[in-house]
Amino acid sequence: MDAEAISFDFRRYFAHTLGRDDHCTSSHYPYKALALAIRDRLIERWKRTRSTYENEDCKRTFYLSLEFLMGRTLSNAILNLEVSEEVNQAFIDLGIHLDDIRESEPDAGLGNGGLGRLAACFLDSCATLELPVRGYGLRYEYGMFRQHIANGYQIEDPDHWLRDGNPWELERPEYTQRIKFCGHTEHINGSVRWVDTQDVLAVPYDLPVPGYRNGTVNTLRLWKAAATDEFNLEEFNAGSYTEAVEAKNDAEHITMVLYPNDASENGKELRLRQQYFLASASIKDVIREWKENHGSFDDFADKNCFQLNDTHPSVSVAELMRQLMDEQGLSWDRAWKVTGSTMAYTNHTLLPEALERWPVKLFECLLPRLLEIIYEINARFLSEVALRWPGDTDRLRRMSIIEEGQTSMVRMAYLAIVGSFSVNGVAALHTELLKQGLFHDFYEFWPQRFNNKTNGVTPRRWLAACNPGLRRLLDETVGNGWISDLPALEQLLTHAENATFQRKWQQVKRENKQRLADLVKIDCNVSFDCDAMFDVQVKRIHEYKRQLLNILHVIHLYNRIKAGDTKNWTKRCVLIGGKAAPGYQMAKLIIKLVNSVARVVNNDHQVGDLLKVAFLPNYRVSAMEVIAPGSDLSEQISTAGKEASGTGNMKFMMNGAVTIGTLDGANIEILEEVGESSFILFGLTSEEVESMRHHYMPNRIIDQDSDFKRVMQLLESGYFNQFEPGIFDPVIESIRNPYDPWMTAADFRSYIDAQEKVAKAYLDQRQWIRMSIVNSAKSGRFSTDRTIQEYNRDIWRLNQTSIPSEIEDV
Repeated sequence: MDAEAISFDFRRYFAHTLGRDDHCTSSHYPYKALALAIRDRLIERWKRTRSTYENEDCKRTFYLSLEFLMGRTLSNAILNLEVSEEVNQAFIDLGIHLDDIRESEPDAGLGNGGLGRLAACFLDSCATLELPVRGYGLRYEYGMFRQHIANGYQIEDPDHWLRDGNPWELERPEYTQRIKFCGHTEHINGSVRWVDTQDVLAVPYDLPVPGYRNGTVNTLRLWKAAATDEFNLEEFNAGSYTEAVEAKNDAEHITMVLYPNDASENGKELRLRQQYFLASASIKDVIREWKENHGSFDDFADKNCFQLNDTHPSVSVAELMRQLMDEQGLSWDRAWKVTGSTMAYTNHTLLPEALERWPVKLFECLLPRLLEIIYEINARFLSEVALRWPGDTDRLRRMSIIEEGQTSMVRMAYLAIVGSFSVNGVAALHTELLKQGLFHDFYEFWPQRFNNKTNGVTPRRWLAACNPGLRRLLDETVGNGWISDLPALEQLLTHAENATFQRKWQQVKRENKQRLADLVKIDCNVSFDCDAMFDVQVKRIHEYKRQLLNILHVIHLYNRIKAGDTKNWTKRCVLIGGKAAPGYQMAKLIIKLVNSVARVVNNDHQVGDLLKVAFLPNYRVSAMEVIAPGSDLSEQISTAGKEASGTGNMKFMMNGAVTIGTLDGANIEILEEVGESSFILFGLTSEEVESMRHHYMPNRIIDQDSDFKRVMQLLESGYFNQFEPGIFDPVIESIRNPYDPWMTAADFRSYIDAQEKVAKAYLDQRQWIRMSIVNSAKSGRFSTDRTIQEYNRDIWRLNQTSIPSEIEDV
């Protein structure tokens, strides 16, 4: 673990394993050599962790998620191993810039947004808390896409993040599983066979997940799809080269791309294939391990728990039933008892379109045995509902897993609820809305099944690693125990008014703002002034997240500048970033609008440095590691009742940004922690949003607000699209639409007034810094350590399993 040993291993890997010398100019090979040296220091702990879990036969949780947005691994591994000083010293001695090496690591393309990043944070906390938890996901060859901007439009490029390999992964071909698709079922003497199937191999690749300051290294196991035969030799010899490798190509498509566009039938089929591939391979793997050490399934439920991260893996309910009955010989009743005692479901969204519904015909073609099991689960479940509410046929229709209609659909969220012993939301409001709205019938039937687990983020990556300047200040002020006990930051409150501490805090923030300004200059070619307020909204582009409301405010500020209304002006740099789903045209048009407004504002000499606007392309984890520490204002402005939780709001808060937000998701809990004096609140509540729906008149709202009228006049005149007439008409129509589900116009006035309050608060720098300190100090509630402790207390019930951290001689 000392600098000399790390330096020796680095040079050995660089020179001998990678075959490079002093003439190598690429930073990729030094990165790879260092990654291998650090991985060596994880391997012994990793092996010891696995053998301890096996020897102690401890209860384990398996976290199934279609996304794990891990970001970069190197810095996190160095931090958790506590070798930061040693690595820095080794590279000073070698005369190599460590920052250059860190920057050459690609972001792992294993996720899209908050769902995947949450899963990654969860794994970090599980290892830090010494809980036996394994993650299961898919090893996507390509990430969602790399985004670049051309003429203001989003352009999607392939994200081949695995092009140069991944030094952190270990292939485990000995645990390869065979996954079935298509075919048909045969029922013979009470047993069922799924035959004539098109099989695909699931090959596992393991990634280490080290805990902080302990010996635990848990595992993220990712499945890669492979063909059962590399190619058809007979076809090849006959000259049919394309047909010869067709099966191989079809198989590998399953894990080729994260989230294929499901606008087409082929896209829908591929996405369902991905979901079943994950569920089947993971459950097979767990059962394989179980059978190696146990003779029966009598206590399987006492030792295993499957946590379904959102609705995507919900087919696991039917798949566990299939494997227990068809492959392990359990009766329906025994299999259902095991399934219902091991499955736990987390819901992450209130948006109906995200709740996974699949056509019955697609299920019948692709997963015929699973459909039979789902029908049986549904029939038995509805008979229980009918006993509880006799004659209530409407309730039976509402609660049925099979949605009847012109096209019969399988409601996957309902399958997850029926087959799980726990159903949780991810923020207090979200869980309440699930119970009173989306899943109300199920809540009435099983109130004890529903619980809340407010999300969090790991303070190791999102403060200690990404904000080294603030980390040093925190360490010298309150000690370094906060890294694994974030509530310890509350000690900062006694320093919040201290002028000397405020100056140190402000200096750290300024250095972080300069890092962010450098990133914006490189990626956007826009110059941000570090004296200005950095106003930031980075997240997936979606109408409910209301990047549109943000840009309407920018146009309002631009109008004010053009009218000469700049007395006591607060300079503002607005940064917006995020990806729109490839088939989501309105979201892509909003990106175009942001860029068009930015072009006009940034090139208007009358505006100067009073206002700057930039759209950051290819928003990603490594970019957020620069953005969160450098932000002054965190934009969390979703329509109330639409954001389940949010985790970006927590990352900003942890790094001392002040939130402007609605009473939505975890914003509510952030407000509870910091108080009204350190949070800028605006907008309708979720109850007000619902009550206004029936008499929402955006045109009247616009006509009665002179500021709003001027903003709309600029938009409707084509001021920002003079050479592309009419392109923003759909955006304008959405604002004026009385059926706009996001109610952008309804919150405009409140948002503008709140932003004016922000501007005035920022002018009083001493007061603003106090607000910043309070946000960091009160962020302890939003550590995933707390979240995972609650999952474990209420759902998993795992025992803490300590692993010695000493490295043995090898």
